[in-house]
Amino acid sequence: MKNGVRRIYFLDELRGFAIICMVFHHMFYDIGFILKLDWGYRIFDFLCRFQPLFWGIFIITSGICSHLSRNTIKRGFTVLACGIAISIVTAVIMPAVGIEGAEIYFGILSCLGCCMIIGGLLQRPMKKCPAGIGMLVCILLFALTYSVSSRSLLFGAIKLPDSLYNTNWLFPLGFFGNNFFSADYFPLLPWLFMFLTGAFIGRYAEAGAFPETLYKSRCRLLQKAGKNSLWIYLLHQPVLYAIMYIISFIMLLSI
Repeated sequence: MKNGVRRIYFLDELRGFAIICMVFHHMFYDIGFILKLDWGYRIFDFLCRFQPLFWGIFIITSGICSHLSRNTIKRGFTVLACGIAISIVTAVIMPAVGIEGAEIYFGILSCLGCCMIIGGLLQRPMKKCPAGIGMLVCILLFALTYSVSSRSLLFGAIKLPDSLYNTNWLFPLGFFGNNFFSADYFPLLPWLFMFLTGAFIGRYAEAGAFPETLYKSRCRLLQKAGKNSLWIYLLHQPVLYAIMYIISFIMLLSI
């Protein structure tokens, strides 16, 4: 946090809410995947329609906080390294021990890490743009590129050329071939613009222009979850897997 900037506890609580929603979302997938219970998959599929909402909350609050941080680029490389580590574990180590279908290429941490690095590099030129105009432009660019992964712009109104999707080399941007799969995928297009929207909102936070009520903590559980969201993301699946395999073992013994 930059010197002289008050902590906005509401942002911690928002991130905490988003990360807890994510844990429950993945828990239902694990119930279906490990315990072979179809209702887990059904609940997971139902919650998928809300996934952009709570991840959008997480990304935009991360963008706000990045503007208030003194070492955004350094933190970005740390988060990116964690994202790469998750890709190695899920795409190399887990299949080697017989756990397949959980490969993650450019998941939320890889996306956030790159956004932090890019946002940190753009901080100086972004200061020349009025915050309100910057927010509006980023929101419009987010809407324009939201459907890039579906081979279009403006939610399907403009079809993109198939040549952009003939290779997987551009998958960090949202362009990938028919054989690409990732269990958790957040390309830079459109999510970079959501992050940068948050960075522009961070200008108001830095100026102390947020309502006074947002500086007060109302839920310590959400606050602590938000402050430790990186660790929660890194550890939640190993913990859930361990719990599910223990339950699976108990279920086998009871047969």
